[in-house]
Amino acid sequence: MVIGVSTGGLQALQKLLGQLPADFPLPILIVQHMRPDVESGLAKLLDANCFLRVKEADEQDEILPGTVYLAPPNYHLLVEREGLLSLSADPYVSFARPSVDVLFESAAEVFGPDLIGVVLTGANFDGSLGLKTIKQKGGVAIVQDPADAEARQMPQAAIAATGVDYVVALDGMAALLQMLAPKRASMSHNIRGRNA
Repeated sequence: MVIGVSTGGLQALQKLLGQLPADFPLPILIVQHMRPDVESGLAKLLDANCFLRVKEADEQDEILPGTVYLAPPNYHLLVEREGLLSLSADPYVSFARPSVDVLFESAAEVFGPDLIGVVLTGANFDGSLGLKTIKQKGGVAIVQDPADAEARQMPQAAIAATGVDYVVALDGMAALLQMLAPKRASMSHNIRGRNA
């Protein structure tokens, strides 16, 4: 599962991740826009306040179920064919690094119909093209209800870009993800063998 979020992201991620159980079967990859010159303590803060393990992504991390990986400041986060994570200092995409679009598009290429993409609150349009790619590859597209978001632009842009499967308030999102996740648990299993 991949999540993109910007303005208002701390509160949104705390609420969403805090409602997911420790046995949630999917890995979760997150791009949260942040200033490149600030040391991020977001992973530690979220890890201390939810049941899942939360860590900042490292180069060549293996993608494991029940683990949350956050893109580090000033690096794009990508999924490689072998099911490993990679970091890139390539130029900004959609005015952002890390970019939601970069993560979503690379994950869609690897996971195809097993992937769930989620766009949360944010004040730009990053994530809309990536969510469209997820849909084109047969994945599930979920967007926070713009009326429920601290910043509506990212959810609105995602809805405008593609036919999303679910538009849902943050309070109902964890339950939706728990319903959808078991059907896509193969995302977590045998990634290397399937993509070799």
